[in-house]
Amino acid sequence: MLECGPAPAPQDLCSHQESLSMVAAPSDGFHGSQWRSTCLLPTEEQKRDVGHPGRATLDESLGDRSPWEEELLGQIRAMSDSQRSRVLEAIQHRIEEHTQVITIPGGSSGLGLQLPRAGHWGPSTVFCLQLLWKEVADPGIRELLAPLNLEPQQPVEKAFLFLVYGLILRECASSDLVRRHLMRLLELSHQTAGQREGMAVASGIASSSHLQEVWATLEHLGRTRVLRTACTSPDYQEPYTDVHWRWVSSTSLLCYGHMALHAGERILPWVDNVISRMVYYFSCSCYDNILETSFLSAAVMLVKALKQEHSTRRYRFTQIPELIQCLLAILQKEPNFLATLFRQKIILVIMELSKLQPSLKPVVKSRILQTCLQSLYMLPPMEMLKSCLPPLDLAPDVMVLYQKSMQALDLLLQTFISENKSMDEMCFLLQHTEPWLKSDKSHECKRVVQTIFLLLKYVVDYVKLTDEATPSMLGHQIGLLMLLWRDRDPVTQSHSRQCIYLLLQLLIQQKGSMGQFMHLNKMKNFEAKALRRSEMKFYNLVKALDRSLTPAQHTQLILTLLGGLCSHDHLQCDLASQLLLMIFQNQSIKVEQVAEILQGLFQELPSIVFKNILQTMMKAVTVLGTQHTQETVEVMLSLCHPSERQVLPLWKALANNNQLARKVLMLLYMKLKLRPPKELVRLSQQAELISLLALGTIYELLYTREYKATVRWAFAGILVGLLTQLHYLFELDVVEGISDYQEDSLEVKPLSPCRTCLEALKGLFWTTNYWEVFAYLQLLRGWELFEHLETYTEGVTLLARAMAHYDCEVKAVLGQAVISLKSSEERDNIVAILVITEFLNSQELTQYMSRRAMDNFLSLGLSSPNQLVRAMSLKGLTSILMDPKKVVLLRNQLAGLLDSFMGPEPQDLMGLMGDLGDILHSLGTQGIGATSIKMAPALLSLFEDEQAPVRGGAISLFGDVVHSGGKKYRPALKRQAFQALVPLLFHLVDSCPAVVMKTKLTFLRCAILLKWEFRKELFGKLAWGHGLGAENDIFIYMVESNFGSYHQFLMQALIYLGSPHKNLKRMAMKFIGLLYRPLLFPEEGRPENLQEILGGPEEGLRLREPQILPELSGRHH
Repeated sequence: MLECGPAPAPQDLCSHQESLSMVAAPSDGFHGSQWRSTCLLPTEEQKRDVGHPGRATLDESLGDRSPWEEELLGQIRAMSDSQRSRVLEAIQHRIEEHTQVITIPGGSSGLGLQLPRAGHWGPSTVFCLQLLWKEVADPGIRELLAPLNLEPQQPVEKAFLFLVYGLILRECASSDLVRRHLMRLLELSHQTAGQREGMAVASGIASSSHLQEVWATLEHLGRTRVLRTACTSPDYQEPYTDVHWRWVSSTSLLCYGHMALHAGERILPWVDNVISRMVYYFSCSCYDNILETSFLSAAVMLVKALKQEHSTRRYRFTQIPELIQCLLAILQKEPNFLATLFRQKIILVIMELSKLQPSLKPVVKSRILQTCLQSLYMLPPMEMLKSCLPPLDLAPDVMVLYQKSMQALDLLLQTFISENKSMDEMCFLLQHTEPWLKSDKSHECKRVVQTIFLLLKYVVDYVKLTDEATPSMLGHQIGLLMLLWRDRDPVTQSHSRQCIYLLLQLLIQQKGSMGQFMHLNKMKNFEAKALRRSEMKFYNLVKALDRSLTPAQHTQLILTLLGGLCSHDHLQCDLASQLLLMIFQNQSIKVEQVAEILQGLFQELPSIVFKNILQTMMKAVTVLGTQHTQETVEVMLSLCHPSERQVLPLWKALANNNQLARKVLMLLYMKLKLRPPKELVRLSQQAELISLLALGTIYELLYTREYKATVRWAFAGILVGLLTQLHYLFELDVVEGISDYQEDSLEVKPLSPCRTCLEALKGLFWTTNYWEVFAYLQLLRGWELFEHLETYTEGVTLLARAMAHYDCEVKAVLGQAVISLKSSEERDNIVAILVITEFLNSQELTQYMSRRAMDNFLSLGLSSPNQLVRAMSLKGLTSILMDPKKVVLLRNQLAGLLDSFMGPEPQDLMGLMGDLGDILHSLGTQGIGATSIKMAPALLSLFEDEQAPVRGGAISLFGDVVHSGGKKYRPALKRQAFQALVPLLFHLVDSCPAVVMKTKLTFLRCAILLKWEFRKELFGKLAWGHGLGAENDIFIYMVESNFGSYHQFLMQALIYLGSPHKNLKRMAMKFIGLLYRPLLFPEEGRPENLQEILGGPEEGLRLREPQILPELSGRHH
C-alpha cells in the first residue's frame, strides 16, 4: 500500500489536522465530524482492501528473515542444479494437481494472496510439504528437507509452493534452467487468482537475480500467448474460450509489477519497458474486473518500487502519461457507488506518478482532474450512498470509503500545487472545479467547495508561491465562489466565503502588504461573528477585491457575476446584481475594463429572467455611463447595428440621468461628424463607419420615450447634423434604397444609410411635436426633395422656410448654422447658408441676432470657395432685413400687381400669382397688412376656375395670404379662412392631383389658423388617409371644431350641388347629409356621435335637393 502524506508540510500532521478543523466557526453551522482532514497517515486500515477483508496487496517487503528461513536458503544454495531442477519439477507437479485452491471470499477478483509477512514463517502455516516429501525419492533431497521438521498431517499451502519455486529459481546459476522452469510454471492454468498471483510472486523473486531471463520469458509468453487472447478492438467483449489461457494477460501484468518490486536499484533502466508492456497488455486485452484488478495491483507495486529508489527524481520517464491514461480508464468504469477503495488507490497511484520527471503536461493533468473530480463528485449524496450499494456478503463502511477517497483527491491536488508552486497552477486547478461550482445539485456543489477550501487552506499554511503571477482567470474563480454566498446549504455558504478570504490572503501575501493583510483579518473576524447577512459585508468585500485584484482579474470577476444574472435561481441572480451594482458604484472600474464589461452584459441581457434583476442592472449601467461616458457610448455603438435594437435597453439606461442623457447625445453628435473623405473610405468599410452607427442610434433614440426631453434640448444640433450627414452620404454615393421606401409597408427591412438619415430628419420634427413643419413638407412632397442631390438644396430651403413660418427652434438652429458657416467643410457651409437666408424672413429673427452680426456672417460666406454659398450669401445681404429700404419698393410693386390681378379681365393669372407669392415671401417680417384682406376674396373666387393650374395656384397663394397679414389683421383673415373651409373641403376630391395636394396644405393651414381641436389628427388623415373612412373623419374634425356653424356650411355646400364636376357634387351631397339632422332638429342639441349621423358611406347619396330645401325653408322662415 502507498504511504501518502502531505510532504510539503514540515509541521506535525496531527496538529495540521487540528488547525484545519478549527477554521470552521461555530456560527457557520458546520460540525467537526463533517470535515475531512488533509492528513493521510498510513494506517493498517489503509493497507487492506475494505471490500475484501483478510486480503492484502503483494507489496510487503521481504526484508528481515527468521533463522529457519536463513536455514532454508542455505539448504537451497547447497543443492546442485540437477537437485534444484528435480525439486522444481516436483513443485510444478504438485501445483498442477493440487486440488485445494486457496482463494479469498468473493472469487478471483482480489488484489493478492494471503502471504505470511516477514518474520512469521512457521510449520503451522507454510512449511508443510509432506506430499512433496513423499514424491522426492532422492535421499539427498530428503536430507535437504529434513531440517524443516515437516508434519505429514498438515496440508500443503499452495502459496508457499510458489514462494519456494521463486526462491530456488533465484538461487539458480544456470540461465537456461531458469528460463525452462519459469516457462513451465507460466504454462500452468491462469484461471484462478491464486494461480496467477503465485506465478507472479515466483517470477518477481526470480527476477531479483535473473532479470534478463525473466524479461525474455515474459516477452516470449506475450508473443505466444497474450496476444492470442487479445481483443480485436477496445469494445470487444467476447470471452476467450480457452479458460486455461483466458487471463494470461492479467498474470503478465502481475509479473511485471513483481519484477519492478524486486528490481531494486536496477528498476530505472527497465522501468519504461515495464510500463510500456503493462500499458500495451491492458489496452489490447478484453476488459473485465480481473484485468483492472491486476493492472492496478501492478501499478501499485511499480510505484512502491520507484519510491524506494532514491535516484528516481533525476530520471526522466517516457511512459507515465500512458500509464496514467490506463488508470483513468479504470476509474471511469467504476460504478456510481462505493464498495471498494479502488478510487482511492487509483488516485494515490496517479499522485505518486505525477511527482516523477518530466512534469506532466497540462493536457494530461487536465484529463486527470476531470476524471477524478467526476468520479467522486457524481457519487450519490451522503445519505444515499449506502442505499445505492448492490447486495454484498459483507457490506463495507461506506462513510470510511468516501472519506478515504476524498482524502486521496485532496492529496492529489496538494501534490500538484506542491510540484508547481505558482498562482497559475492554483488557477489551473480551480478551473477544473468550475462545472461543479455551477452544478444544480447541492451535494456536488458542497463537495467541490469543501475541496477548494482544503486546498486553499493547505496552500496558505504550507506553500509559499514562488512567483508573482496574476492570472486573470482568478477573478473568474472568485466570482463563481461569490455566487454561492447565498446558497441554500449553510456549509456551502460558509466554505465559499472562507475560500474567497483565503484567495484574497494569497493575493495579499504575494504583494507583501501588511496593512491589507491586517484589514483582511478584521474582515474575516467580522464575517465569523456576523449573525445575519448585511450589505456592509458585501461592501467591505467589494472594496477588498478592488484593492487586491488587477484590472484583468477584476474584469473577469465582473464577467462571471454577469453570467450569474441568467440563473433561474432568484437568490443567486439578486446576489449577482447587487454585487455588480456595488462594484460599479465603488468607482473601481478602469477605462480599459469598460469594453469587456459592456460586451458581457450585452450578451447576457436576453437571458435575464427576472424583471427586477434587469432593473438593477440598468441602474448599474447608468452608474457606469456616468463614470465613463465616452467609453460607454463608443462601446455601445460597436455592440450591434442600431437597427437590431437589442442594445436599446442600454441606451435607455443612460437616459435615467438627465445630464448623462445630454452627454450621450452630444457624443453621438460628435461621432456623427466623424466623416472621412470618400477617397479614404473603402466600399467594405462603409457599413462600419462610426458616423453611420451614430446616425442609426440617433434615429432609434428619436422614438425612445426616455430621450424625448433630451432630443428636444439637442434639437438644433441634431437637425444640422442630420442635414450635413445626408449631404455626406450623397458624397459617398450610398444612395441605394432612399427612394424605394414605402411608409405603409408592413414588411420590416433594414433601412439604407440614406433612408435612415432622411427618416431621422422627419422623425426629429414629428417626435418633438413640431408636426406642423413635418406636415408642411409632407403635404408639399417636400421630403422627396431630399432623395436626390440635385434637389437637396431645395429641400433644405423649404424646410427652413417651414421652420421660420412656424417659429420652430429658430434661435437655436440659427446658432448652429452660424457655427457651421465657420466650418472648413463645404457641406456644413451649404446647409448653414441655406438655413440662414431663409430665416432672414422670420418675424422673430431680429430678436436673436443684430443686423450687424448677421452682416458679418453673410460677408464671411462671400469668401467661400463654393459658388452656392457665395450666391446665397449675396442673396441674404440683399434681403429686406439687411436692406429695409426695399420694403417700400416691394409694397409699391405689390400694389401694382394687385390692381392687375383684381381687374375685370386679368392677363396671365399664373404669372401674377407667382409674382405676388414671391413678393409676399420677400416682404417676410414686414407683412402685407390690409392688402391681404383684399387678396383673400379674390383668390377665393378662383377656387372654382375651370383651369386646374389656376385653381391650384389660387388655393396655394390663399394659404400664404392668410398667414402673412400679421397679428393686427388676423381676426379678419380668420373670417376669410372660415369662408374657404367648405370650398377647400370639397376640392380635396378635385379631379387634378396637383390641386388636391395644394388643397390639403391650405386646408390644414386654415385649420391651424382657426386652432381646431384635432389639427394633428386632421393632418394624419390628409397625408395618409384613403377612402370613405378618411373622408368621414375629415368631416367629423371639421364639424366638431366648428359647432354652431352648421347653417353657414350648409349654405355654402348647397351651391356645389349644381357643380359640373361630379367629384365636387358628390362630396357636397355627403357633407349635406352629415349636416342634415342637426339642422332639421336643433332641439336635439350637439350630436354625441357624428359617426352615427354619417351612417354608411353612401348615406349622403340618398338625399335629394327637392327633399332638403322645403324642410330647411320651413325651419328657418
